[in-house]
Amino acid sequence: MSFSELGLDPLILKSVRDAGYETATPVQVQAIPAALTGRDLLVSSHTGSGKTAAFILPSIQRMLAEPAVKGMGPRVLVLTPTRELALQVEKAAITYGKELRRFRTACLVGGAPYGLQLKRLSQPVDVVVATPGRLIDHLERGKIDFSRLEVLVLDEADRMLDMGFVDDIKAIAARCPKVRQTLLFSATLDGVVGNLARELTQDALRIEIAAVPVQESKIEQRLLFADNMDHKNRLLDALLRNVEMTQAIVFAATKRSTEEISDLLSESGFASDALHGDMQQGQRNRALQRLREGRTKVLVATDVAARGIDVAGISHVINFDLPRQAEDYVHRIGRTGRAGRTGIAVSFAGMREGGLVKNIERYTGNRIEVHTLPGLEPTQKPASGRPASAGRPRGNGAPRSGFGEKRSFGERSEPRSYGDRPPRGDSRDNRDRGYRADARPGGDRPARSDAPRGNRFEQAARGPSDVPRMTGDRPPRNEGYRGATAAVAPKTEVNGNSVEYWEKREREAKARAATPRGYGDRGNAARPGQPRGPANENRGGANRVGVRGRFKD
Repeated sequence: MSFSELGLDPLILKSVRDAGYETATPVQVQAIPAALTGRDLLVSSHTGSGKTAAFILPSIQRMLAEPAVKGMGPRVLVLTPTRELALQVEKAAITYGKELRRFRTACLVGGAPYGLQLKRLSQPVDVVVATPGRLIDHLERGKIDFSRLEVLVLDEADRMLDMGFVDDIKAIAARCPKVRQTLLFSATLDGVVGNLARELTQDALRIEIAAVPVQESKIEQRLLFADNMDHKNRLLDALLRNVEMTQAIVFAATKRSTEEISDLLSESGFASDALHGDMQQGQRNRALQRLREGRTKVLVATDVAARGIDVAGISHVINFDLPRQAEDYVHRIGRTGRAGRTGIAVSFAGMREGGLVKNIERYTGNRIEVHTLPGLEPTQKPASGRPASAGRPRGNGAPRSGFGEKRSFGERSEPRSYGDRPPRGDSRDNRDRGYRADARPGGDRPARSDAPRGNRFEQAARGPSDVPRMTGDRPPRNEGYRGATAAVAPKTEVNGNSVEYWEKREREAKARAATPRGYGDRGNAARPGQPRGPANENRGGANRVGVRGRFKD
């Protein structure tokens, strides 16, 4: 369908034709007429589908009418996850709105100086494209006004939520007028994105162009298995020396890897640059500008470059490190084959990364063909899915493989079964609390001796008794105890059921009750037949001055 059939103003149509576009994409055909009605939209579409024009064109057409509220703040606010994408959206807005009078834009991103941004905001501005972090800074400083805001656009909403901007997005939306149009574009509209959409939109129209992104056949996908890091470097060098390569983007997993790979390529004679999140915005802009001008042949970048880079000369995308999320793979290889062009996407995979490859194939719905380079074939065999131990599957009955032969402690010649421990003599075991044949009745416990009780480690060891020891009795001391050779007081036979025994116990109890005891003097009162010593007298109740005095003794 032509853009002229979508209800756009002739001034905007002229800008679109000057940019070289004649036919609208499916997402533009459905989103532009719906957005022109002022209704909220929830749009799901894959990368490279033309969604930037789908929300920029109807938003710019609002600028033809006079604003309902006078002021200097923006009428359209676009939030993006990365700086590069923000710069690309602002460039598209300038391109499509060049025929409008006094049309001004501002780009608020991190890594750029505040001075130029504040200068842009000091004048009336129509469209502001920003990343959430830098926009929050301007809001806290009171440098931006949302009183005349009409349209709020969330571009790549799923990516912003993955980067942890959910709280910033909610804070920004709370500062916007309640009467507004909200356009949310995302690769998926389920899960957290769906919850956010329900909070920010009202009676939104849901448009799904492709529930699962399907890669176009114009991007040829290849998979190369690598033995190790040195093998990866040699594969990368061979690919970049191919005569078919004009410009390439090499994606690495970490910021440090981008710097190291870029330095290695520069030493090998390639015109390379690095791009990652720790670089200042000026450095990132210069790197992208050199890539657009053709002065840079190889750009080594992290996932910050996976969205927002549209350079016609990129013929190859090389995944030096596979992405952990299959969706990032789609955005990475989407940097080539833009606008109907052809491209080649090559991914390096380790021998144990078959699971990541399967996830990517399951997400895209396409199988990635395995290729090899002459003279650089892998020497190892890749493991399919989860790697098995020792390179072969193990059943339930097979022996466990490991580092060396598994041996039991103590070099036992025979395998010991569970619980095959030697007995512990006559000592009491916590696992043996049941019936014992040699236990005497519970009430037949011998009475304690009347001898004074001293330190229990200095008492004499108990000798063998003719009467079998009951279950709860203390085991005899072994030879390792201190005081094992001390003299043992003979134990007298006492009948615990006799009248004399209980009369004696009653007299002892009355004697203890008659003896005065002070607070905290538990256990220090004199026992029958044992006089109170000097230490016990100092702790009596009459001489105590309080609890603190107890610790001063």
